[in-house]
Amino acid sequence: MSQTFKEFGLQSYLTEAVDELGFTAPTAIQEKLIPVIRSGKSVVGQSETGSGKTHAFLLPIFDALDSETHEVQAVITTPSRELAYQIYGDAKQLAKHSPKPLKIGNYVGGTDKKRQIEKLEREQPELVIGTPGRIRDLIKNGALDVHTATQFVVDEADMTLDLGFLADVDQIAARMPEHLQMMVFSATIPAKLRPFLRKYMENPVVEEIPVKSVISPTIDNWLLATKGHSKNELIYQLLTMGEPYLALVFANTKQRVVEIADYLKAQGLKVAVIHGDLPARERKRVMREIHNLDFQFVVATDLAARGIDIDGVSHVINDGIPDDLDYFIHRVGRTGRKGLPGTAITFYTPEEEEKVSALEDMGIVFKPKQIKNGEVVDSFDRNRRKKRGPRAPKISGAMAGRIQKEKRTVKPGYKKKIKKAINKEQWFESRIQQRQNHRKARKNKKASSQRYK
Repeated sequence: MSQTFKEFGLQSYLTEAVDELGFTAPTAIQEKLIPVIRSGKSVVGQSETGSGKTHAFLLPIFDALDSETHEVQAVITTPSRELAYQIYGDAKQLAKHSPKPLKIGNYVGGTDKKRQIEKLEREQPELVIGTPGRIRDLIKNGALDVHTATQFVVDEADMTLDLGFLADVDQIAARMPEHLQMMVFSATIPAKLRPFLRKYMENPVVEEIPVKSVISPTIDNWLLATKGHSKNELIYQLLTMGEPYLALVFANTKQRVVEIADYLKAQGLKVAVIHGDLPARERKRVMREIHNLDFQFVVATDLAARGIDIDGVSHVINDGIPDDLDYFIHRVGRTGRKGLPGTAITFYTPEEEEKVSALEDMGIVFKPKQIKNGEVVDSFDRNRRKKRGPRAPKISGAMAGRIQKEKRTVKPGYKKKIKKAINKEQWFESRIQQRQNHRKARKNKKASSQRYK
């Protein structure tokens, strides 16, 4: 196992960049895939969120970039603008240490396409990062020339499929050389993704990094029942009773995000809002302000749960449990990163009992909590009735007295005698009940026959 990044044999400026980031040892996916990617093989990497996959492909790509060749050498697509910005930021940090300038193009929807085309007419970047739709448009316009690229990364492939961007990715790949090193990274490999993989990848190296735990062990994972309580008030209480460094509140719909944000603002809190209807320029501005810690509280849809890596998130609050439980993992995974402690708080109603049980089946352990007198305290286990086991058989007062008497005298074999006596009493009671039922049935039958005579 490689103990340091130096053992990969990367260019010295890359190990300097890694040292600046504070990475001491490679993660499991970096350990397995960096040597494979450097050897030129295509790969499929399956790993959990926060596993370090971005640098697993960025480091070997940068190691192969030629700053003297002013043409596109590698393309990275990602399904969300936020993730594209994040990868672009990571790439800029690596490029900063390069002894020779490297040009990196970041192309996402909602930005100035005309300006991008004008710049591309003057020069092509060595590395392209962006969303599939915008990259495809730039290629179709003849502005972006990817036929020179030798490496193609499809990040978050399952989300790319879910959001309907796979056709765009297909069109981009079709403009690239036949002998292309393809790198596909995904949390899961859905069946609908396999034809695409077969089309462009021949005998790829497949690495599935097992999940050590579904969520980080550094996360304190709470479950709060909201029956009879206002969710808005509970969120406000949780955000103000402590001192969260940075708290993310996730809701299942845009409408609910706006409701929560409006309520918190009315209470005097400064709140950032992220959802799909925000214009690209505004979303970029908000994300920059969040990274600069201008906001302590952020309310968002699942768009922000997947692909946004904000350092220092101390609290995550789930206003409800999403239908797609994978999104729960991505939400909670925003905190407790890089070994730091974090707190994840999930609200649930009786209607969401099945979802909670399904998450528990995935290995997630919840701590039941409630707010009492302005403090978060332990609550009862919702499964406490199930854990009690079978109830003791109901016995008569006379039998209870007999048991107590037998216990006092402690005769040999008294347990067997008591059990036998209880069984006998229950047998007599059941026979009596059966007789009563038969008599009642005969009476009803007789009454019915007389009624229709």
